[in-house]
Amino acid sequence: MKQRFRFCLLALFALPALATARPDAVDACAECHGADGMGKGDPMIPVLAGIPAGHIEEAVFAYIDGARRCVREPKMCETVAELDEDTVFAIANYYGAKERQALDQTFDEALAEEGAALHRQHCGACHARPDSRQADFAICIPLHGQRREYLRFAIEAYLAGDREALLPAMAHELAELEPGDIGALVNYYASYRPADAAE
Repeated sequence: MKQRFRFCLLALFALPALATARPDAVDACAECHGADGMGKGDPMIPVLAGIPAGHIEEAVFAYIDGARRCVREPKMCETVAELDEDTVFAIANYYGAKERQALDQTFDEALAEEGAALHRQHCGACHARPDSRQADFAICIPLHGQRREYLRFAIEAYLAGDREALLPAMAHELAELEPGDIGALVNYYASYRPADAAE
């Protein structure tokens, strides 16, 4: 797993990706994640649009290698189990080229304000907005604009040990969170609107 992760980190700094044409294998992914990477309405299906290709590769390989377990949705593990590396790279480059749009999801403004401060304190050094220039070079994936329910599930999965924290710093920051902090962070990320959509 660590070897794959090192490869994916290198991919983040490589020349712009190879091809963004839709590979045939995307059809299986699009059943849940949509052809545009924004998902098909299920609150537990993560948005892929706006995630740099190297991070998508890392996530898929984590499922293949067992560093992530399909606790809720076994279809994910079944779908990626037979993928070869070239196919994973092609899928990652396809979805990595998609832009993240704002989801129509509600959020609590007061909690979002608290979450903004928590983001700066615990998460901002590694997680950049998907519409920022730093996103392609950030250590971790963009969380802004991700589905609220999925984000809560993912954070709780890391805390429960169903996902491995890829960096010691991530495990440390997660351990620093109080129970109420998760809700604040989730509401903050749900409040995302792309910069070019701001009035």
